[in-house]
Amino acid sequence: MSSPSEPHVPVLLAEVIDALAIVPGERHVDATFGAGGYANAILERGAEVAAFDRDPHAIGSGQTLVSAADGRLILIEAPFSQMESELAARDLVPVDGVTMDIGVSSMQLDQAERGFSFQQDGPLDMRMSGEGVSAAEWLNEADEGEIADVLYNYGDEPRSRRVARAIVSARPLTRTSELANVVRKALGHKAHDKKDPATRTFQAVRIFINRELDELAEGLAAAERVLRPGGRLAVVTFHSLEDRLVKRFLRERSGGEPAGSRHLPAKAAKAEPSFEAPAKAIRPSDEEVARNPRARSATLRVARRTSAAAWASEGVS
Repeated sequence: MSSPSEPHVPVLLAEVIDALAIVPGERHVDATFGAGGYANAILERGAEVAAFDRDPHAIGSGQTLVSAADGRLILIEAPFSQMESELAARDLVPVDGVTMDIGVSSMQLDQAERGFSFQQDGPLDMRMSGEGVSAAEWLNEADEGEIADVLYNYGDEPRSRRVARAIVSARPLTRTSELANVVRKALGHKAHDKKDPATRTFQAVRIFINRELDELAEGLAAAERVLRPGGRLAVVTFHSLEDRLVKRFLRERSGGEPAGSRHLPAKAAKAEPSFEAPAKAIRPSDEEVARNPRARSATLRVARRTSAAAWASEGVS
């Protein structure tokens, strides 16, 4: 069922499939469809798949896989934070497994017109869904302090105020190359530097524009509600902000620590653990990193749903 030319190599695929312990006839959710790598592997093991993506390009490209799946794959154009309502509307709850591959996909990075990367010049967009405020619109209208806070909180940019000041001085910005050059000039980038300093700014703006951390927090809580007792959750993350959020969620939900994150739903009083204690985080092998450099920063966390009720959620802030 592989698509003719797959532009994206799923990271930690064997480990994810092993953790899901798929039994033919089960129902699974691929919360981040992308190019369909995880969904395809789950289908090959005899399960049904409901796959989510808020990117209409991914949904359109996935229709070939839908046809090949003979009724066992449903594509849903929606953010995975809405999986509970979308699955319930289709009478697909509960499910046996939920898989998430967090962050931007290779397909999005490789399409210059999407504006996610400074490797190729393109419009400064960064919207996964193509809707809402673009990166250019926000950067050209936000005040300096707000921009600095986003760069610091979501990009770990230590000189966020300097970069924000440079961005405001250079406005209006409309192209990815313009933003990248402003950041490089502000931070004194040299051609021989190993890492382009614009990387942190692009990451921060993308996460902010797409509400990625809030989406992840809401998606984890939604997965908790749709998984049956014994259902499996597998989450692949690519940087510390995401991994820290997932780790905290699973620790809380398994009774390992008290609540207290602005990104996670509040803990219900005396709630029983809704997940078993999570297994140790899984990192890619040296062989996989050699084959696929994107895997270098990946972390897989896995947990199994208990029979306890889902914790009460008061949303995220």
